[in-house]
Amino acid sequence: MASFSLHGIPVSRGIAIGRAHLLAPTAMDVKHYLVSETQVEAEVQRLENAVATVRQELQTIRGELPKESPAELGAFIDVHLLILADAMLAEIPLEIIRQRQYNAEWALVTQIDEVSAQFDEIEDLYLRERKTDIQQVGERILKILTGTATTLPELNLDGDEQSSPNIIVVAHDISPADMLQFRNRAFAGFITDQGGQNSHTAIVARSLDIPAVVGMDRASSLIKQDDWIIIDGLAGVVIVDPSPLILQRFREQQAQQIRARKKLGKLKKTRAVTLDGVEITLLANIELPDDCGPAMESGANGVGLFRSEFLFMGRIGEKLHLPTETEQFASYKQAVVAMKGRPVTIRTLDVGADKPLDANEQTALNPALGRRAIRYCLAEPHLFITQLRAILRASAFGPVKLLIPMLAHAFEIDQTLTIITQAKQQLREEKIKFDEAMQIGAMIEIPAAALALPMFIKRMDFLSIGTNDLIQYTLAIDRVDHEVSHLYNPLHPAVLFLLSSVIAMGRKAGIPVSVCGEMAGDVKYTRLLLGMGLLEFSMDPIHLLAVKQEILNSDLEALTTQTKKILRTTEPSAIAAAMIQMRAA
Repeated sequence: MASFSLHGIPVSRGIAIGRAHLLAPTAMDVKHYLVSETQVEAEVQRLENAVATVRQELQTIRGELPKESPAELGAFIDVHLLILADAMLAEIPLEIIRQRQYNAEWALVTQIDEVSAQFDEIEDLYLRERKTDIQQVGERILKILTGTATTLPELNLDGDEQSSPNIIVVAHDISPADMLQFRNRAFAGFITDQGGQNSHTAIVARSLDIPAVVGMDRASSLIKQDDWIIIDGLAGVVIVDPSPLILQRFREQQAQQIRARKKLGKLKKTRAVTLDGVEITLLANIELPDDCGPAMESGANGVGLFRSEFLFMGRIGEKLHLPTETEQFASYKQAVVAMKGRPVTIRTLDVGADKPLDANEQTALNPALGRRAIRYCLAEPHLFITQLRAILRASAFGPVKLLIPMLAHAFEIDQTLTIITQAKQQLREEKIKFDEAMQIGAMIEIPAAALALPMFIKRMDFLSIGTNDLIQYTLAIDRVDHEVSHLYNPLHPAVLFLLSSVIAMGRKAGIPVSVCGEMAGDVKYTRLLLGMGLLEFSMDPIHLLAVKQEILNSDLEALTTQTKKILRTTEPSAIAAAMIQMRAA
């Protein structure tokens, strides 16, 4: 067989080498038939039994997680358990069997397709990919109904490398639960046809530090069982049946990466100071209170972005069962206490037309430009003030900063500040403690906000640039749309102008500015952001040490001069060349 390469979406860096193990194809293609009226309740019972079996499987996986496991792992299993208990899978398919007399598999797939179609209308990348979680839970039920299994061969610890190589799992898709079941096997990496940067499976891969490439479209049909595979998780490249020379070259790279990671581990307690003595603050982005453990372990100076959406996830179709103030307070307090005096920046709920809390809500014609984030919260003041009260209460247990997403207008800022004042007054009247001086900041993720920054500087205590949305809104590019994703470019002159302007104006006004988008955790842009004057970076904890190493090797004064030259040019080739020169310096 001739060697060939495939390109996909990199989600977890590193190199993995091993034999391909193909999982069974998707179970969604099932038999469709009608059952007789006398068999309806038996079919209902068959589906209920399958759901009960899956619930037991997930609970077993959850219970067997080692205590040292990353917190995300248990949380994702909890999300799947919540989905399994939701009426959309636990009750509606049963009604379809009773009303239409579909067989159990057909009824389940019909409902999954209906819910999936609703999620397809969601613009937000993170929320849209939650459709995958619903499909994965449904897939698990279908595998019980159809008698198919998802297994890997046992690891032969006595065999040599040729007889018992590491396994590269190749599949149409893999659920986090399946990945956790594989953890004690010879599981070196995985490749999937589906998936994206923010799928739960991708997040689990990063948490477990497993090299992975997703979104490869036809990989599971092109790769054959037992093919030798190389995964380059950083480049998003998969090499099938490599030559001995290529195989040796990647083995050497793999060894170098292992040595480099061990070296990075020694930087955990080192302060992030440039060569010319400027200290940089490195913060962590988290989604769950338990993420504070990895953040502290990586040496983060605090939490720069706590996405509060996770509290509202897994409740699709249960709008009347949103998290209470008590539930939210407990989670925020847990994070604040876990950070042991380091600041925790909590972003208020970023949901709306593109992230419906109720699956039955009508989706906007253009959700990305619709009623979302702060627009949604201002339109739902009861929901908003409940969250604000919970965050304020948590501020009594350690330093908390409040971050408001998607602000664009002065009246939005003023309305937000008024509601915060109301929440504070309620707590005072109830004699509930909170930090009266809690800082309030704005996400700068809409070009209008960046261009009208003085009205933010006048009203807010700090600013945080969300580069993901800022780039997409500036370039009118949805980076998950394969037809235009190649146009998504953090180095576009317009993006660089907005970034540098916000950082410079913030510093001139004496207001702290951080970057919490993906650019902050990508070492390709570390020196550029330093050269713009950025002193606070917030990122996934897994990237923190690599960024710190780049900072330790950077001369801020020299970078400032180089960056000014980059900002003066609008030619992409000149910018690219200058970036290469900057990183080589």
